[in-house]
Amino acid sequence: MLYDVTILTEPRYLNPEITSDYLANVMQEDTLLKEALENSGLRVTRKCWDDPDFDWRETKYAIFRSTWDYFNRFPVFKVWLDKASEQTSLLNAKEIIYWNMDKHYLLDLEKKGINIPPTYFIETGSKLSLKEHLSTLSWDEFILKPAIAGTARHTYLFAKDEVKKHEAIYKELITKESMLLQEYQKQITAKGEISLVLFGGKYSHAVLKRAKAGDFRVQDDFGGSVSDYTPNTDEIAFAEKALATCDPMKPIYARVDIFWDNQDQMCLAELEMIEPELWFRRNKKAADILAKTIINLIK
Repeated sequence: MLYDVTILTEPRYLNPEITSDYLANVMQEDTLLKEALENSGLRVTRKCWDDPDFDWRETKYAIFRSTWDYFNRFPVFKVWLDKASEQTSLLNAKEIIYWNMDKHYLLDLEKKGINIPPTYFIETGSKLSLKEHLSTLSWDEFILKPAIAGTARHTYLFAKDEVKKHEAIYKELITKESMLLQEYQKQITAKGEISLVLFGGKYSHAVLKRAKAGDFRVQDDFGGSVSDYTPNTDEIAFAEKALATCDPMKPIYARVDIFWDNQDQMCLAELEMIEPELWFRRNKKAADILAKTIINLIK
């Protein structure tokens, strides 16, 4: 059977036993998109991206959704990505995936006038200690994280006098992957982080994410909360401008995460164009909008 669209997931979320609100949300999100595509007359299936038995030539398009293990299995994912991109059309495209998966992309956006947090990259194999890198920076508090990661994997907040606690994990990680340091932006904790969802480059809806008391990570994996949010015109304009700088790649879906920096200026946290949670369940029309965007591509 030739499918029009295959929704990509990973083994944990293919057919899980629903034992938590988190799993229920994952399944609801993918189901809402599947139903919206099928209601538009498309033939749709849902597969793990690493399914060894699926021929990717049997689907016209494959859309990344709950593929939240790729950064833990990057060598395997890279092989699959290169092969699958020759057999089907990926949404978003392979060129976007490669550019967006590595947080060096933040420097590209900064060069185009997008405000990002002060960021310092440490390349794979660096022989300097974490303390030596910190000595070149004037910040008081730091975020350390990998350049390729998600869901706050190996993300640490610490003050300069606490660096010794993180030397061992830094030493282990830097032998295998690039890392980055960012100046900690206190208003993420105070005000939260806004996630604006865009389809075809245009704003659809937004949510506000807040970390739980005593934490700095806004992801619900770590107890963070999510609530509906109505952005103002400046926030929408910032998100659309950030995405517009990606021309000519033109992603069909994206999530722009923004906050206010230590100077109280609007600032980009992340531009997510691989497998961001899009919160279809928070906007009844969102899945239909994405489905129509995909149909326009197919036609």
